[in-house]
Amino acid sequence: MSEQATASNSRKNWLILVAIGAFTFMSTLDSSIVNIALPTISKELHVPMNQATWTVSIYLIAVSGLLIFFGRLGDLIGKIKIFKIGTIIFTFGSLIAGFNLGIWFLLFARFIQAFGAAMTMSNSFGITTSTFPPHQRSRAMATIGVFVSLGAVAGPGLGGLILQFLPWSYIFWVNVPIGILAIIMGEKLFPKVTGNDNVPKLDWVGTILFFLMISSLFLSIEVGQNKGFIHAFVLILFALSILLFIAFVYYELHHPDPMIDLTIFKNQLFTISLIAAMLIFVTNFFSSIILPFYLQDLLKMSPGQSGIIMMVFPIVMMITSPIGGYLGDKHDKEKVTAFGIAIVVISQLGYITFNQHTSIAILVLFTGLNAAGASLFQSPNNALVMSSVPKNQLGVAGSVNALARNLGMITGISIATTTLFTSMSLQVGHRVTSYVPGRPDVFLTGMHIAFAISFVIALITLLIVCYRLFSRKKAA
Repeated sequence: MSEQATASNSRKNWLILVAIGAFTFMSTLDSSIVNIALPTISKELHVPMNQATWTVSIYLIAVSGLLIFFGRLGDLIGKIKIFKIGTIIFTFGSLIAGFNLGIWFLLFARFIQAFGAAMTMSNSFGITTSTFPPHQRSRAMATIGVFVSLGAVAGPGLGGLILQFLPWSYIFWVNVPIGILAIIMGEKLFPKVTGNDNVPKLDWVGTILFFLMISSLFLSIEVGQNKGFIHAFVLILFALSILLFIAFVYYELHHPDPMIDLTIFKNQLFTISLIAAMLIFVTNFFSSIILPFYLQDLLKMSPGQSGIIMMVFPIVMMITSPIGGYLGDKHDKEKVTAFGIAIVVISQLGYITFNQHTSIAILVLFTGLNAAGASLFQSPNNALVMSSVPKNQLGVAGSVNALARNLGMITGISIATTTLFTSMSLQVGHRVTSYVPGRPDVFLTGMHIAFAISFVIALITLLIVCYRLFSRKKAA
């Protein structure tokens, strides 16, 4: 192949990545915008806040429950085909979500959005891996990370701006032009699909078992945060999720054509990389949940000031993700991931030192360190996950990787809030679910305990990654 043809092909690959990134940006933007609009939606739909929050919960449950199914379907009939259909469905869901037809219609529209998002999320990593050669994959994964960070940065600001001048419907409708752009770019840039058009043999029983398992697990966590994790209904849901998990594993191991070939987890590199990815998301969500309380309630910052401080994390990730991708392509990916997690460990130690007198410079320093370490880890780690499986399992591998991210998010939120408020409740002698006025000592103790736990989780992640590195060297 001539140099000119190679350069042209390389440019097209990066344009394909931009098309994938445009949709990644849209889905990330959608999530952050919806969160900030919940009070407005609650008021205008005349429903209590706990019902309005289901617009977030149903999206998370549906996406997580469908990821592996669509990853498997992408391996069977074509990842690009599934991705392109998903962009259309998500864009349509965004359109109808803006129609003010009541809470039940909004929940239906959010499910449609989640259905489309699951189709794209489960196959985006697989398309990226099959499009780029090994020596460029970390940078390609880093580019996706930039789009994620841009969505996180733009969400709160754009959402607040929309709500100030326009009805809440535009929170969803802002996705429509971005979605149409992503659809057009996909039609122009993606290779034409000439794959198998026959109806594949799908594992419907495994799919249903997995969806029910994820739903039970996430519902137990969601309800547990409101009613307490020893509430009878929460315990029943959690026990049900365990039974469904056992049934799912048994069925998949004995099915001739399972939704997910569980032998993929015998691959040590794949499994360890997934566990590390999930744990780093658990760690990151401690700071995203606890710092807003610290900034606004303890330090008495305005929402605008605290929002600027919180934006440090995605901004730093946006800057350092390409660096992590470059280092992952040019150097040992496992060493780069270990270096990134070591920085995260240091940042968690820094959070433990925060008090009433901590300066803004120190706040920004340790928040930036956390973001930098996480971005240095994620790009090469995603490349390791996707490069460790055969081509016919890229869809499943990408969907499991996305599922690990979602599990990390909800687990981090649950552990952080439970630790913080349980500690505070024990100190004051009764159950609390918010900052106790006039008792900064109560909050600080709870915060320090929570960040001590996140430090331990980050340290365990570092040990796991070091074990992965030394195991490879020993085998070599």
